[in-house]
Amino acid sequence: MPKIVLPFLNQGEGESSQTSMAEEELLKLLPEPMQEACKQSKHLLNYLRMIPIDKVGAPQYCLKLTRAQSDLPQKNIIYPVSENLFIHVYSEPGGGRPYYIPIEPSLTMDLTKVLSEVESGLVDVAGSLKEAESDAERKEAILKMLDKVCIVQKNGTSQSSSSVKVAKGGESNGKSNKTKVQVTPEQFDALKYVVIRDKVGMGTIDTMIRDPNIEDISCSGLGPIFLEHKIFKGLRSAITFETHDDLDDFVLRLSEQIKRPVTLRNPIVDATLPDGSRINIVFGREVSRRGSNFTIRKFSDTPLSILELVEFGSISYEMAAYLSVVIEDGMNLFVVGETASGKTTLLNAITTFIPLSHKIVSIEDTPELQVPHGNWLREVSRAPGQGEKGAQVTMFDLLKAALRQRPNVIIVGEIRGEEGNIAFGAMQTGHEVMSTFHASNVEKLIQRLTGHPINVPKTYMDNLNVVVCQNAVKLPNGKAGRRATSISEIVGYDPVSNIFSYVEVFRWNPATDTFEFVGRRNSYLLEDKIAIKRGYPPDKKWQIYSLVERRARILEKLHKEKGVRDFYELLKVLAKAQQERIF
Repeated sequence: MPKIVLPFLNQGEGESSQTSMAEEELLKLLPEPMQEACKQSKHLLNYLRMIPIDKVGAPQYCLKLTRAQSDLPQKNIIYPVSENLFIHVYSEPGGGRPYYIPIEPSLTMDLTKVLSEVESGLVDVAGSLKEAESDAERKEAILKMLDKVCIVQKNGTSQSSSSVKVAKGGESNGKSNKTKVQVTPEQFDALKYVVIRDKVGMGTIDTMIRDPNIEDISCSGLGPIFLEHKIFKGLRSAITFETHDDLDDFVLRLSEQIKRPVTLRNPIVDATLPDGSRINIVFGREVSRRGSNFTIRKFSDTPLSILELVEFGSISYEMAAYLSVVIEDGMNLFVVGETASGKTTLLNAITTFIPLSHKIVSIEDTPELQVPHGNWLREVSRAPGQGEKGAQVTMFDLLKAALRQRPNVIIVGEIRGEEGNIAFGAMQTGHEVMSTFHASNVEKLIQRLTGHPINVPKTYMDNLNVVVCQNAVKLPNGKAGRRATSISEIVGYDPVSNIFSYVEVFRWNPATDTFEFVGRRNSYLLEDKIAIKRGYPPDKKWQIYSLVERRARILEKLHKEKGVRDFYELLKVLAKAQQERIF
């Protein structure tokens, strides 16, 4: 199993000066919110007694993290994940990635021996666990099993954890009474947490899964697990693998828990966790020289709204307004960029601009899209051997089926192969298609779409109307960021000169971190397609730009004056505004 390595105990410091300090004395040194948390969760106080506060300072306690905290040169922050789980983000004085330390009920005590005894006892009463179907039923069964196996010592006396006395060496309620495990109340609370975490949750990484601030979890082999945090960016976890056997055992258990076991014959698995997160597992040193590894990409329950992306600087109000117009008028759109550039995040955000009356079919190999519409068919491909019958269902198959389902909009999670041809065929038949694609710019997008293995005919390319380039960039202040670096319109293809023409409508200025509407009064789509569809006279088609400007002002007012930020809140407001013909 992986180990917890605390950085402030690595320098041979041994026990800190406050380890022997009275609890009341230590509590007085803490801010009031942390005092309350310590009173509710004794293990948090025990953890604080391990920290050399005289050397590293008392951690700051934050009920809610803010983006301003990312600028702190030295991180020493504790924040809650749930009622009894906390995270300590700590920067060592020497620099490097800050540490991410899960503060669990089991952290400050050694449960190795008692857990081994409890596991042996659980084998005898494990039948009820097998019958449980839901996570809630499994948790309830585990608690009942622990009641049967453990005796909790209270005030110097031993009682069963359900407060029922056990007869000495004989019978209890007519049943054989095997030797029970005697534990303290603190040990019993920690045991409940650990057993539920390991049997129902994701084991040692369960806290990271439950932390809504974590975006990516990456184990690259032996050593620590690395994390990508929404506020603090790159972190290294205190959880570390020291031997290949420990790492292999953990990966095997992880794969079995998600019901996609890896083997030496089938060492690579892609799957989706119950919370929607995407996991990739590579097993064994034959295919991964540094040892088994896994990567988990987490997704929030509530997607980021387009206004939140504006707030983060990823896009401007004008760009959002422009996208609302082209999506509402049925234009086909691709969001392109490199891995982890925010393509799916942006695609999710702009789905709020699709009219609620539309029927949407999404097609993915790994479920990532979060479409808020009621009439949404969510189709997911199936790999060979997956499922009861094991028949392979490709994205190509699903896309062909989608054309028979009469959707208004087809959203393809990501185009990689032959499904690209079907997508462009759907565009030609009048279906609005949206998708993400791996490419750094418009030129690379066209090269990949028209080349092997996708092989979209060049004459089909003008069916794709809008390309949004979303990239991870370095900002003027030196920080990393995600920006929609351009929005371009595909005009057409000239077979004689073999040249594709497109118009750049919006462009990100890397020197000032601002967005420029370079296509103002020069937009092919707005003037020659959308204005005509909306009934603007040919000599007044330029008035279409006033629609974009008005929508940009509405979005800005909703955000800055009305305080609208949430994805679903924005959806309701826009639906009402569209119904009343305000937006």
